[in-house]
Amino acid sequence: MAGLQEYKCPCCGGAVAFDSGLQKLKCPFCDTEFELDDLKTFDEEVKNEGTDNFTWNTTPGSEWTEAEASQIQSFVCKSCGGEIVGDMNMAATACPYCGNPVVVSGQFSGMLKPDYVIPFKLDKAAATERLKKHMSGKKLLPPAFKDAHHIEEVKGVYVPFWLFDADVDAHIRYKASERHTWQDDRYKYEETKYFCVVREGKIAFDKVPVDGSSKIDDTLMESLEPFNFKEAKDFNTAYLAGYVADKYDVDAGTSIGRANERIRRATERAFRRTVKGYDSVDVETSTIRLDNAEAKYALYPVWLLNTTWNGSKYVFAMNGQTGKFVGNLPMDKGLFWKYFFRTAGIFTVAAFAVQMILFYVM
Repeated sequence: MAGLQEYKCPCCGGAVAFDSGLQKLKCPFCDTEFELDDLKTFDEEVKNEGTDNFTWNTTPGSEWTEAEASQIQSFVCKSCGGEIVGDMNMAATACPYCGNPVVVSGQFSGMLKPDYVIPFKLDKAAATERLKKHMSGKKLLPPAFKDAHHIEEVKGVYVPFWLFDADVDAHIRYKASERHTWQDDRYKYEETKYFCVVREGKIAFDKVPVDGSSKIDDTLMESLEPFNFKEAKDFNTAYLAGYVADKYDVDAGTSIGRANERIRRATERAFRRTVKGYDSVDVETSTIRLDNAEAKYALYPVWLLNTTWNGSKYVFAMNGQTGKFVGNLPMDKGLFWKYFFRTAGIFTVAAFAVQMILFYVM
């Protein structure tokens, strides 16, 4: 029969039916009861949620002038294919991404010129000292790994980043619940009430960074955040003196997906903090629409050490502006078992396992 309105249960998605005894709508699958007006309101809310709009302006920025390009030379790594640039005084060097030698490729050409640069604030001495501190006290670290040869390979690299600005208009619907339990002499009872919670509003994002290099793990670079953009300068080739800069190989258009993901997560977290007083809160739908969305190109300072130990790659990185440090370390299996048997009489196996976990995460 045409024209009949069918409502879905907001809790389980089943079709609800009118219960004459209760004089309410009831879901036959999860037994949740509803007033008709409440379901009408919920149904209208769902219909009006709209769709996402992640439209960005990625119009190319300025090009390198002939004078600027003449002051830069390009290096290409034969091993990983990475391309870096430096000033004309820089000789052939080791690749900051894989540690292998690179050779001069020729005169720099192509690609966009960065809009901004955050100059290095911390020098190599600070980076090597932080690396020594990171390795200090790690009893299972291979002794040869601590030698000065590895430490001296730390290199200052300007990493390419796309910076995304946007005004966000968000509509987020949460499924919230409250649980109540009680008991009598015979039974224990639990009642769960479900709520539809809606949040709408605007939030602005300024300089959301996404690294433009495929040779560096996105998660690693995000772990070095935040960078303080207030100290950024308009780009000038003079800032490259003594450092290398990576040429981006992931353009702004390709980086949009990562930016959208970060903006959605941050928006949902910000709005979620306003939903209080429930035992559980889950996002059911979120609609994100962008205005004034554009991307800029910048170089951010990072001290990098890429090295290999027994066939495995280890990466250390330090924020060249704030000093924040991240990195993973190898473990000497011989020392592991030696230390294990020596401590077995003092610690339980469980306690020793906790020490091993701390070794990797600290």
